Amino acid sequence: MKLRPSIKADIPSIMSIISDAQHYLASLNIDQWQDGYPTQEQIELDIANKDSYVVISSTDEIIGTTVFSTKIEPTYLEIDGKWLTHDNAKYGVIHRLAVSDKYRSAGLAKFVFNYCENELVKQGISSMRIDTHRDNKGMQNLLAKLGYQYCGVIILTSGAERLAYEKKLK
Repeated sequence: MKLRPSIKADIPSIMSIISDAQHYLASLNIDQWQDGYPTQEQIELDIANKDSYVVISSTDEIIGTTVFSTKIEPTYLEIDGKWLTHDNAKYGVIHRLAVSDKYRSAGLAKFVFNYCENELVKQGISSMRIDTHRDNKGMQNLLAKLGYQYCGVIILTSGAERLAYEKKLK
């Protein structure tokens, strides 16, 4: 597997993977992404901002998608809790991580986290932050396995709450 920046031609594959994730979350009775989010317009913006990535299989198939950024996340400026690092510390963020149904449980999420964490270390950035839906126990379990610590609750621009996690990198 490899991770590469997304391009506009990837949008149909990205949207198909997001649809897979939306159906999967719905099957678990998790209302995350059940309101049409993320939209194609959001994905186009992620690509334009150079924050969108796709996971490519050994056969060059797009099998996953994510947003990875080191930009300040506005919804992380206020937290009902406390981040592990200082408010002005530089950090990485993973958002909109989704995996094709055909590759669920194949270790893609762990691959994405490891890749992004290694990129941050190369850049001298010592922490990664992420948030997830309260009912998304699968992501919460993965975060715990990967060494992320629960820090509190953040509020999205939509008004929805999310559980916030952070990991200090070596």
